[in-house]
Amino acid sequence: MELLRLLDSLPSYQIQWGDPSANVTALVWDSRRACPGSLFVAYRGVSTDGHAFIGQALGNGARCVIGERDFHEVSSGLGQSWDHEMVYVRVPDGREALAWLSAAWHGFPARRMVTVGVTGTDGKTTTVNLLYHILRADGRRAGMVNTVGAVFGDRVIDTGLHTTTPDAYSLQELLANMASDDVKVCVLEATSHGLAQHRVTACDFDVAVVTNITHEHLDLHGTLEAYRAAKARLFAALSTAVRKPGVPKVAILNRDDSSYEYLRVHPADVTLTYGVHECADVRAKQMHCTSEGIRMLIESPYGVFPVQSPLVGSFNMFNMLAAAAAGLALGVSPEAVQQAFSEFRGVAGRMERVEQGQPFVAMIDFAHTPNSLCQALGAARGIAAPGGRVIVVFGCAGMRDVEKRGLMGRVAAEMADYAILTAEDPRTEPLDSILEAIADGCRQGGGVEGKTFERVRDRGAAIARGVALARPGDVLLVCGKGHERSMCFGDIEYEWDDRAALVLALNGKVMNTLPTAL
Repeated sequence: MELLRLLDSLPSYQIQWGDPSANVTALVWDSRRACPGSLFVAYRGVSTDGHAFIGQALGNGARCVIGERDFHEVSSGLGQSWDHEMVYVRVPDGREALAWLSAAWHGFPARRMVTVGVTGTDGKTTTVNLLYHILRADGRRAGMVNTVGAVFGDRVIDTGLHTTTPDAYSLQELLANMASDDVKVCVLEATSHGLAQHRVTACDFDVAVVTNITHEHLDLHGTLEAYRAAKARLFAALSTAVRKPGVPKVAILNRDDSSYEYLRVHPADVTLTYGVHECADVRAKQMHCTSEGIRMLIESPYGVFPVQSPLVGSFNMFNMLAAAAAGLALGVSPEAVQQAFSEFRGVAGRMERVEQGQPFVAMIDFAHTPNSLCQALGAARGIAAPGGRVIVVFGCAGMRDVEKRGLMGRVAAEMADYAILTAEDPRTEPLDSILEAIADGCRQGGGVEGKTFERVRDRGAAIARGVALARPGDVLLVCGKGHERSMCFGDIEYEWDDRAALVLALNGKVMNTLPTAL
């Protein structure tokens, strides 16, 4: 592809060296993947600086380089080894450039379909799935990309281990495949990381949906204000995204969440609110949340109709309302909403029951924030038999938001009858330090170690301990990993599956997880 054609996609750039009439054979951001004639994009990463690998990329045959640093600084670092036939283009933000270049490379696939972005702290994956099923029930050719994977047609694609939003190039490639498969609407999970790091830039969103915004990911964003600002990028993008014929720009806001006042200032052709608030456009009434599921009446500008779902937990009521609001705004029928809600059984690792004939309820959930843990424990309390206890097994990830550890410990102490603190991706942090921070939160919530909570470092042993403690009528809830299939110790991802570990434990076995060095 012609370099100049690619550069035309960028919001801003400056050619600082070379002849831009060159042809590009490949687009790469990993110097090890550079090949003759390729274009290498360098940017400052979280732990490494891509500019340090420009020499390697050129050595592997890269012809063009796009970077954030000035050419004179880059060339002086290369010494005499760089090819004077190279082309160097400076951009303000390398990640943003990679997103637009990836979209151009794949022919701007998002412009050939309606794109819906779903952001928020909790409930994104469930909301994405609910909306996808609503669209399918309405007869639309739909696709989705979420934490668990990408789905369109008969294809299901794993999107990675701990990555909730694929990198920009992979995402555009997925969208291109969907466009080739004649997908008309794609629903994307847009995480704060994905928004802040421009992974979903160039997706030309038509609909922006928020679930809620609570405490999470302050390790990356620094403050709640910065975290909210990252989420708000999705709504701000509605004003700058390419307009598609006959497709309005729509904002879907949670009227009951604090994010409403923050996000409502962003303009859209249509703004719909949802919730139980009396001013919500898509409003829930006559709500019944039981261990068997959710029933409610939805009042909306598109009609009044009852819905029921096998999903449990009042938080899922809000996920249903968000999906319903987005679907109705896209023109689906209330009947499609009703059908999708009644048929959708839930997402893997989200309040997922595990049955092995035990006399108590055993579940796994992805809850890994203070709010989601609170919601999951509240739902578990509603499922427990009269007099039954709620036992929770959970941890907190290393090298991530440290403030939430104490908050989650306090939630567990206040809402569970017994908590077992354990490993959850400690990475390069000392596991015992993480557990102590959670334990301190438990104590602040009135917990007493040895009576209402304990520490079991090995996650498999912790799950087995929970099974051993559970009695008929209790609910055992294993939180934090959900659908994920690995756990990180040091810099190594080890195979791990909460569901498999719980099945083993329910059959009297233990899945050991801690590397021997720990």
